[in-house]
Amino acid sequence: MLDDPRVQRAVDWITTYQRFDDAEGDAPTGWPYDRLEMCWGRHTCSMGAIKALGEIPPERRTPAMHATIRAGAEFFLRHHVHRRSHDLTRDAKPGWRRFGFPLMYQTDALEILLVLTRLGYRDERMREALDLVASRADAQGRWRLQQTFNDRFVVPIETKGEPSRWVTLRALAVLKNASSTPEAPSR
Repeated sequence: MLDDPRVQRAVDWITTYQRFDDAEGDAPTGWPYDRLEMCWGRHTCSMGAIKALGEIPPERRTPAMHATIRAGAEFFLRHHVHRRSHDLTRDAKPGWRRFGFPLMYQTDALEILLVLTRLGYRDERMREALDLVASRADAQGRWRLQQTFNDRFVVPIETKGEPSRWVTLRALAVLKNASSTPEAPSR
């Protein structure tokens, strides 16, 4: 669907307007920054920022896409994946330590690590978040569903508090990707 004009407009919008800052300096003004203070005002909208461009095959990425991916990856690495920008001893969002699926517009440390490791990033600043993922495995090597949007679906996907196939799949992929030979990150 990458060639669909609607998808192209969305990608162009992301590469034009997505910010990766910590409210340092003056916030941009004008549309869209004055429309949604929560996501486009003083600070980067980190929940949506991680999901967008990593799914586009590398050979189809434009220079603007590569630049946006690099900026986004560095943003999350600078925050050790799930920490606050100006205080790395505090979580950015408490929910980021609770792994879930599907996450919809939300994110968590596991999803951020999945995107980063799929992009080829291997960085010591990911260590604490990787240790968090590893520590959540149960004795059978499964991960529990800790947060869910099941109450918003017609049919529940899995049961909160129980081992999750989806969370387990993501956790295993992250740990495998993180332990593999580093690739060149997105250029």
